[in-house]
Amino acid sequence: MEYRYLGKTGLQISALSLGSWVTFGNQISDDVAEALMVKAYDNGVNFFDNAELYADGKSEIVMGNILKKQGWRRDTWLVSSKVYWGGKLPNQYGLSRKHVIEACHAALKRLQVDYLDLYYCHRPDKNTPIEETVAAMTDLIRQGKVLYWGTSEWSAEAIREAYEVAKRNYLVAPVVEQPQYNMFHRERVEVEYRRLYAGIGMGTTIWSPLASGILTGKYSQGIPTDSRMQVSELQWLRDFMASEEGQKRIQKARELQSLAQELGTTLPKLAIAWCLKNPNVSSVILGATKVPQLEENLDALNVVSLLSNEVMEKIETILGNKPKFPAFG
Repeated sequence: MEYRYLGKTGLQISALSLGSWVTFGNQISDDVAEALMVKAYDNGVNFFDNAELYADGKSEIVMGNILKKQGWRRDTWLVSSKVYWGGKLPNQYGLSRKHVIEACHAALKRLQVDYLDLYYCHRPDKNTPIEETVAAMTDLIRQGKVLYWGTSEWSAEAIREAYEVAKRNYLVAPVVEQPQYNMFHRERVEVEYRRLYAGIGMGTTIWSPLASGILTGKYSQGIPTDSRMQVSELQWLRDFMASEEGQKRIQKARELQSLAQELGTTLPKLAIAWCLKNPNVSSVILGATKVPQLEENLDALNVVSLLSNEVMEKIETILGNKPKFPAFG
């Protein structure tokens, strides 16, 4: 396993990590979830990603039970939660001081830990002053209940504002962003956040490196019966796959699969390695429903060395979506 520093912090995070979205407490059994976490940990993964939203809290309960059962030393792993969607009643969602703090306490209980290594604001909250959210996160950090905080799918402008509010008021600034990043979803990570990496030292823990499964190649013949897209809440994804843009991406995945075969590897490993190639990616969050699937994806680290400038150019030719950087900066 390779370990990278989370932005400019001193925290070392495994380049590949394991997330529980859609799977834990929902799509897979608790036994499979345990097998996945053990396989990941035994292969050097030290970051497990979660959120209050996932399976309405069941995901964190499953993960907490596994962490307690395995008894791994607490200084050998990191665990996260995210706050925003905790319920539908007033004060059960958003980034108010009340919900941020109560959601943290609830996550600690479900995960059976004394502190969260990373705590993300799952989305920005236009109805809560950013000063209130930054102050709440700072209090949790000063109380020892959270070590680092960050954001997920925030704009660069909003992240910068949170950073400046923190510095101006002697509060703790966010240090990590969790955006979607893959061969088809690039603009935010490669263009919008460009000035944040060096400017405020932001790290990234990216999700969906396989573009919701398109970059596995398994949708080239339709949607398999055991696919995550059979989950009811992912109807939007099934609709996208059937759209013109979805079909274009599936065709590009076929071409990328041929390139992967030429390199002696697989499309999933090629796609994950491509994400790892970006020096501003601190960790790539993997999702899996089966141990063999996770084993294959963990091997992506060995594919990075195959991505020469020539290979990267071939990938760009197939994708045809290389971001155009702004003339300034």
